[in-house]
Amino acid sequence: MPELPEVETTRRGISKYVVGKRITNILIRERRLRWLIPKNLKEILKNTYVIKLTRRAKYLLFYTNKGCLIVHLGMSGSLRVVKNNQEHIKHDHVDFIFESEYILRFHDPRKFGSILWTDKDPTSHKLIAHLGPEPLSEEFNDDYLYAKSKKHSLSIKSFIMNNKVVVGIGNIYANEALFLAGINPKCKVSRISKKRYKILIASIKKILTKAITKGGTTLRDYVSGDGLPGYFANELKVYNRSGELCSKCKKKIKTIKQNQRSTFYCAFCQT
Repeated sequence: MPELPEVETTRRGISKYVVGKRITNILIRERRLRWLIPKNLKEILKNTYVIKLTRRAKYLLFYTNKGCLIVHLGMSGSLRVVKNNQEHIKHDHVDFIFESEYILRFHDPRKFGSILWTDKDPTSHKLIAHLGPEPLSEEFNDDYLYAKSKKHSLSIKSFIMNNKVVVGIGNIYANEALFLAGINPKCKVSRISKKRYKILIASIKKILTKAITKGGTTLRDYVSGDGLPGYFANELKVYNRSGELCSKCKKKIKTIKQNQRSTFYCAFCQT
């Protein structure tokens, strides 16, 4: 599933091809995504200009002169920039055709992604309005996280994956950040000191920043906007490494299930 680094990498990769450019047409091959693509989207977007492209959590916000296109990649989606003569393949559901020689192509094998439209402020949309802060923002700090933890009785891994607490920290990066911080993923948030929250905040920011620099993590479906894989998979210390030796203490990495998700950790290094 694309997480924050993959979505941010996509945003950076496609921006120069779409911002300031006019959409001349839209080809919709499949409307049935997580939610139906609006029937009149083609009429709305035809001959509009993309003014800016931002990201909120894992949503890409395409601001146009008529409103905003809200795109979520779901579990297996990607947005790729291709030449306008490139043939589509299976699961290429939508083409945004620009006046240049390029097409922005939405690909989603599992169809859990979404393409929505609003003519209002997208940050007030029901899917976005109640999200927590961005993990790389100044607002996301030890004071905030420590105070927030007093209102919860979750394990720390579930806590940092709660998008009302903080957005964009999916399973891969939660595992990696907790390993870097030396915190056991099963630990209850109420038992963690403010000092350790400060270490965790720094670890989250470091992991996400490095993942963005590396173009995200490619495990199965993800490719960036230019069709390239992400290379952060080479940096993973615990995720998907059950039974392998910990890079710090050389003990075996363990795996457990938490909320139907696999958790990977070192029982010796993470307390």
